[in-house]
Amino acid sequence: MTILRSTFLLSSIAAAALSGANIAEPPQTLLLSGPALVAARASLERGDRALQPALAALLAEADEALKMKPPSVMDKPLTAASGDKHDYFSFGPYWWPDPKKPDGLPYLRRDGDINPATRQGTDDAAFSNVCLKVETLSLAYWFTHDERYAAKAALLTRVWFLDPATRMNPNLQHAQAIPGITDGRGIGIIESRRLMNLNEGLALLTGSPAWTGADRAALREWLAAFYGWLRTSKNGLDEQGEHNNHGTWYDAQVAHLALVLGLTVEAKQILTEGLTRRLAAQIEPDGSQPHELARTKSLGYSLYNLEAFFTCACLGEHVGVDWWSYATTDGRSLQAALAYLAPFADPAKPWPKKDLHDGDRGHLPRRLAQFLSRMPDPQLRGIYDRFGAIAANDRLRLLAELPR
Repeated sequence: MTILRSTFLLSSIAAAALSGANIAEPPQTLLLSGPALVAARASLERGDRALQPALAALLAEADEALKMKPPSVMDKPLTAASGDKHDYFSFGPYWWPDPKKPDGLPYLRRDGDINPATRQGTDDAAFSNVCLKVETLSLAYWFTHDERYAAKAALLTRVWFLDPATRMNPNLQHAQAIPGITDGRGIGIIESRRLMNLNEGLALLTGSPAWTGADRAALREWLAAFYGWLRTSKNGLDEQGEHNNHGTWYDAQVAHLALVLGLTVEAKQILTEGLTRRLAAQIEPDGSQPHELARTKSLGYSLYNLEAFFTCACLGEHVGVDWWSYATTDGRSLQAALAYLAPFADPAKPWPKKDLHDGDRGHLPRRLAQFLSRMPDPQLRGIYDRFGAIAANDRLRLLAELPR
């Protein structure tokens, strides 16, 4: 990092303090640690250079996001079966034309093998990109109090969710359609999980004139309609009934939305029931996840479901439901699930199953850091110390208290 850039970062943090931003008040986030964010900002204000690489990387991403044209559901060349361009639309990724049929219909499933044609002309990538960019921009605003970042985050949100000409209808009725089989299915609901990132980011914009009270009220109305659809529609109920990562991510999404909407009792019920319906039902006493091991990308899906479990655990902290230390009498627990996967943080250790594609082991240091910052475990700590180094420019250093 150049001296000029370093000086700019420090002066940005100082400007935030001088502008009247309350750096002692934790933001009302649910997955991002409010106290950790306050501590990181205060540390940067004091001139602590240890966090400078992570902040520089974050601001570089935010600066790129400032240049993007706000996407909307109206951009896609394809339209859902409803005929309404405002409806979210995507294809199931693992479905391919039947080579024995002239029209290829109905499509056939090839688990884990993404049909590149399903990624073209739909809303999936754009929706995720908007949500992730809003979180990045909002974090940049939190650390610098630079209104450019808040204004862009607000604009992206308005265009995708609020403006009448471009807004997405609050449902995923037509997500993961399969040609010749269905116009949309419950499994597609997993594609809205990034909405959690968007809501976490917007919680950091409190105090910015760019994200107004009218904006907050309008988005709350949209979120309430989407939450109602998730909880009552056939597709929503189908996804609730899934027994693998889809069911876990469904619970994470609805619990997060319930908390955003102030429905604390409902969130607590979802997360309490999830201890048995998700955790105990999907994790074996040895820590394996059979539903994920059955997949053609078994390591990747095991890590993906573990992330969903950890998301539920973080949400449980807000309603007094302890997922971190929960264990059944025969030993099913998050600790067991992490211990099963943790040794594979060693890149030289072969995964015992021949997968279609290698799983991204880079997720394991984050899960280890997440768990060890809350629960002691000497064996897991040893793996973390050997293979869990968090890069100096990783934004995790700004977002969480790493194990001491």
